[in-house]
Amino acid sequence: MTTVSPDTGVGPLLRDWREQRRMSQLDLALRADSSARHISFIETGRSRPSEDMVLRLAEQLDIPVRERNALLVVAGYAPRYAQTPLDDPAMASVREGLDRLLAGYEPYPALVVDGTYDVVAANRGIALLMEGVSDELLTPPLNAMRITLHPAGLAPRIWNLPEWRADLLAQMERQIALVRSPELRALYEEVAAYPVPDRADLPDRRADGRDAGDRARERTPSFALPLVIEHGGRVLSFIASIATFNTPMDVTVAELAIETFLPADRETAAYLRELLP
Repeated sequence: MTTVSPDTGVGPLLRDWREQRRMSQLDLALRADSSARHISFIETGRSRPSEDMVLRLAEQLDIPVRERNALLVVAGYAPRYAQTPLDDPAMASVREGLDRLLAGYEPYPALVVDGTYDVVAANRGIALLMEGVSDELLTPPLNAMRITLHPAGLAPRIWNLPEWRADLLAQMERQIALVRSPELRALYEEVAAYPVPDRADLPDRRADGRDAGDRARERTPSFALPLVIEHGGRVLSFIASIATFNTPMDVTVAELAIETFLPADRETAAYLRELLP
């Protein structure tokens, strides 16, 4: 959900988005086939933008579709983009496509989350990693951030938790700046306050002066931050990627994210193929 004060005009909102994008009025005018003078008039409230102009400016400012609806409403127009529940029959093709994608990625972990990181779908690779997570965290709706960072979740088994935690929190901060969601802000404040398990609390697996996490990191390419996590006495290493839908026309679809975990070394890949043939 997006919260916009009814007293906030569309001009100041567009100015905020333009400044956030570090774009001058002239830059925006050139991209939107307008003039800097007209953009200035819109931002100061001296000119009321047409519906088409609101959408053109939103497109050039790369504003999320949920926020575009908010801009249209504040400007006095009807929302343009629907928000169709994922279980609606009209979304059957989306659900089926996601299910096929997740199944096709097995045995490697993959999941789909919504705009507040609630898990919409997941494959057997993700279920495999949930071993040891508390039942409370696995009670629907499952939330990927809570499961990952909570002391009763995956956090104690993540060998590079400080780095992985910092990366996830930075990701949430960028999203909060983009979508202005009170729910997302509340989730961020919750998970950021979770205590971080001390490495000394992790099982001691030292055999040659280095722990298993150190050895796993040595096997991992340095081009991306890996997720190094223990499972069944083995230390696995993954590189994560996130995909979204191109040019979404529905708020629900726009906020879906598909996160896949690619094995970062042969040992991890072989282990998963053995467990999930």
